Amino acid sequence: MVMQRSIKKAKLEDSDRVFWILLSRIWEDWSQHLTIVKPETVIRWHKQGFAYYWKRKSRSPSGGRPPTSDEVIDLIRKISTENSTWGSPRIRNELRKLGHDIAKSTVETYMIKHEDDDRARQTWRTFIKNHMDVSAACDFFTVPSLTFKVLYVFVIMSHDRRKILHFNVTKNPTAEWTAQQMLEAFPCGEEPRFLHRDRDAIYGEVFRNKLKALGIEEVISAPKSPWQNAYCERIIGTLRRECTDHIIPLGEQHLKRILREYVGSYYNTNRCHLSLDGDAPIHRPTESIGEIMTTPVLGGLHHCYHRAA
Repeated sequence: MVMQRSIKKAKLEDSDRVFWILLSRIWEDWSQHLTIVKPETVIRWHKQGFAYYWKRKSRSPSGGRPPTSDEVIDLIRKISTENSTWGSPRIRNELRKLGHDIAKSTVETYMIKHEDDDRARQTWRTFIKNHMDVSAACDFFTVPSLTFKVLYVFVIMSHDRRKILHFNVTKNPTAEWTAQQMLEAFPCGEEPRFLHRDRDAIYGEVFRNKLKALGIEEVISAPKSPWQNAYCERIIGTLRRECTDHIIPLGEQHLKRILREYVGSYYNTNRCHLSLDGDAPIHRPTESIGEIMTTPVLGGLHHCYHRAA
């Protein structure tokens, strides 16, 4: 089968041949820079050139308001994003204090607009930061046993120092058992003002009534939003990576003993946390005098270091 052209081959005129001959003599590697484009590309180039031409032509040589610098624009967007309740007059006054005297209309042009319902809201990060010293969080995670049974670990932690306040292990978690853990975690009137939890059905009416009796207000995450309980999720990740992923528990008591040694002898007292500027949840003083001693934890899975007195 012979394929025939649907479009006839273009014919070159003598003037075309002269042009390409002269071009090849002046510019030997012209063919390497030859690009085949679509008609749409040529039209787009023309529109861009037209816009650039008239932008240059209509630019005023002098006078008028000076252009707003990228630094100021970024600053306006930063301030308006970080302070959802601020309007353009307040942002403008703040910019004046920072040495940028610009018009209110300029601020309104570049500021990030917020919905009316969002202006009075705060982020989860802001809420937790403002209540760290009076708030805690709780959650469950699972560990498989030697006999393939599922063991449930319940963890309660404080937000301010990332300290694990309480944990327990069970094969059959219930609302009554979970509520009892709150009494064991805060036996002497040390309960937090807020407790952050997810929407698991385990936190039933019995659990909620126990919190009310203790004077603890619940802060419940949105559906399918584990990131809203990020501090507790991160601690659970640490417990998995540094402890339970390296053992095969024989049962509840075995797992409880392992976690008790990890939390009491290492995590709360010796493990350095980046979020605490290198300190431990229970303040660990700096030691500079004495021989460095090593204490193994969990059979050498981790080690604690201190100086001999």
